[in-house]
Amino acid sequence: MKAITFQDKQQLAYETIADPGILQTTDAIIKVYIAGVCGSDLHVYHARETGIDCGTAMGHEFVGEIVEIGKAVKNFKVGDIVISPFTSNCGQCYYCKIGLTCRCEHGQLYGWVQEEKGLHGGQAEYVRVPMADGGLVLLQEGISAKAGLLLGDNLSTGYYCAEQANIQPGGSYAVIGCGSVGLMAVLATKMLGAERIFAIDAIEARLQKAASFGAETLNYKTDNVIAQIKEATKGRGVDAALEVVGSFEASRLAMELLRPGGIISTVGVHTTNQFAFSPVEAYDKNLTFKIGRCPARYYMDKLSKIALENNAKISSVITHEFALKDGIKAYQIFDQKEDNCIKAILKP
Repeated sequence: MKAITFQDKQQLAYETIADPGILQTTDAIIKVYIAGVCGSDLHVYHARETGIDCGTAMGHEFVGEIVEIGKAVKNFKVGDIVISPFTSNCGQCYYCKIGLTCRCEHGQLYGWVQEEKGLHGGQAEYVRVPMADGGLVLLQEGISAKAGLLLGDNLSTGYYCAEQANIQPGGSYAVIGCGSVGLMAVLATKMLGAERIFAIDAIEARLQKAASFGAETLNYKTDNVIAQIKEATKGRGVDAALEVVGSFEASRLAMELLRPGGIISTVGVHTTNQFAFSPVEAYDKNLTFKIGRCPARYYMDKLSKIALENNAKISSVITHEFALKDGIKAYQIFDQKEDNCIKAILKP
């Protein structure tokens, strides 16, 4: 089959790799309809996280059709159209049962093979899904493939970020970063009753989309973000800062914008080895800090109604579509934020 594969830092290939096959009786093989290019994929693309094997199929977001199942799969059949979270899930372990599916005792991240162990990703013609009954979700009638794709990662992560921020009616909140996850966080924060949402980015197209979702926008390159938010909140700062970038600078800004007793909710993938603030600063601000990977499989069930009712709005953050064979170009455009690209998908 054809796939977009990791080769080296900022080097991908469109090449033929082995077709996936049933390895366990609980596996399913999916023919991929669409696959997402995610901000988290850029960590691999830029080799910020080392260890991935050369030739690994990229990507952890996909929607497709089941074409083969193991004999122990009970909840699905060949021909079902399904969506997947970005990690595999057993559905039975302690963490799956308490809703922390991202820490499944048997789970693996799609698009990560290291020392020949792990899972190839969905930026390919086919993908193997282990523990299919625990991970896959039927694509509900009325939810488009695009919205379903976002439900498996970006929508769930944005909503999780907002829930971790303990959004309260009448409160003021800052969303730092307006990529697809940040935009989903804006949407979720609005749905949960926030009075004021300040969306912060430097790309006008993303700020315009955030404004259409109900946010007041600030460009961190041209606006005095801290001063303007402090003025708008009577000098206090926001009740919570939702940080979806995963950088030292974004975390530091979140700290500066936060009122005493506030919450920083961080879902951006961090690769630095230290926090952007000291224990003393956290203590002096009575900070609550929440960070970590979204339990997407848990949220996929929880958010299916929201995805159905807001299908077009959610799907609108996907701005670019490419054939799988043009995946290398898609990465370049997405990485450089060219042509007002917010979110790109690949179609095998």
